[in-house]
Amino acid sequence: MSINTKEFYSDIAAKMNASAIREILKLVQNPEIISLAGGMPDPETFPVEEIKEIVQEILDKNSARALQYSGTEGLPELRECILDHLAKDNINGELDNIIISTGSQQGLDLVGKVFLSPGDIAIVELPSYLAALNAFRSYGGELVGIPMDDEGIKMDILEEKLSQLKSEGKRVKFIYTISNFQNPAGVTLSLSRRKKIIEIAHKFNVFIVEDNPYEKLRFEGESIPSIYSLEKNGSVISLGTFSKILCPGLRLAWILGNKEIIKKMVILKQATDLCTSILGQLIAQNYCQSGKLEKHIESNVEIYRRKRDAMLGALEKYFPSEATWTKPQGGFFVVATLPEYIDTEAMFKEAIEEKVAYVPGSPFFADGKGKNTMRLSFCYPSIEDIEEGIKRLGKVIKSKIKK
Repeated sequence: MSINTKEFYSDIAAKMNASAIREILKLVQNPEIISLAGGMPDPETFPVEEIKEIVQEILDKNSARALQYSGTEGLPELRECILDHLAKDNINGELDNIIISTGSQQGLDLVGKVFLSPGDIAIVELPSYLAALNAFRSYGGELVGIPMDDEGIKMDILEEKLSQLKSEGKRVKFIYTISNFQNPAGVTLSLSRRKKIIEIAHKFNVFIVEDNPYEKLRFEGESIPSIYSLEKNGSVISLGTFSKILCPGLRLAWILGNKEIIKKMVILKQATDLCTSILGQLIAQNYCQSGKLEKHIESNVEIYRRKRDAMLGALEKYFPSEATWTKPQGGFFVVATLPEYIDTEAMFKEAIEEKVAYVPGSPFFADGKGKNTMRLSFCYPSIEDIEEGIKRLGKVIKSKIKK
């Protein structure tokens, strides 16, 4: 008789479920299916030839270091490059303020490890990044969602909820926000609300975790100072990544924050993977020092702007008038909202039959709502596939509209 593995799972393993997005991506391997689901960067943006040259040079001149273990904090030269890059946006720090992580997901996991014990509260946006929600839940964190509008998380509801939780004796550890071109909704937190969220965080003595992977991918409008640059008391943790501005395969990201918090993250990271790949760090360092990163980002912005425009145009053309959608100024995603009687999870099978895929919205909502929403990604498919995919999806949705 086979062993019953479920009897051996830890409490964390037993309660964790597979990512809805990852499960969907398994279903769309059929090349006939147009996927508007995954948030993968367009391979056209990867600087393949430059990376080939950099790797060859590293292995010719520095192979002993490149193939060795490295410090947990990350390559000092790369951290300096990142700090120089961030300083252009008035985001200042020292080496002790920054750690290199193996992708932003490890950064989110470290946030959960550092801050959350079972029963602690994390405030999140409604909707919010699914993998962040899973990371926080894995440490026993209870998620309290605050709704958003076109300017981001609603501050009056946030303050009211924090007052309520305080009166109930609940311990709120941090407010998690994706400040620019939010995943999944695509909205950006306004400057006035960035200032207000700092004021509220100080009032209730909680941290702010600012996830900022899309900041450089702005297609229109003025850039807005980060929460990290506006706050002066050391209560903001900022996460950034090379995945969206260089390539995700390097698995390189960074966490910027209070030196004491970063020091604790270093200790906890040692228990996870000892160190991030030094070869990948050397590649990113060499690419940054070549002076090509800023031009590369500009090129990426043009590619993704055209795709965003194609998706918004197709939505206007093919979606029914009963549907609404966000109009992001940057990033990778649009969220569409359908009439409340349409369940996008139930509708997914019909979409697959029409050979188009999306991500149903409910997994992004910490309160279990959002069943009539869907996330649409314009970053990976071609412009032609965006047009055809939205056309197919529009056909499915129109068949669900009550006359």
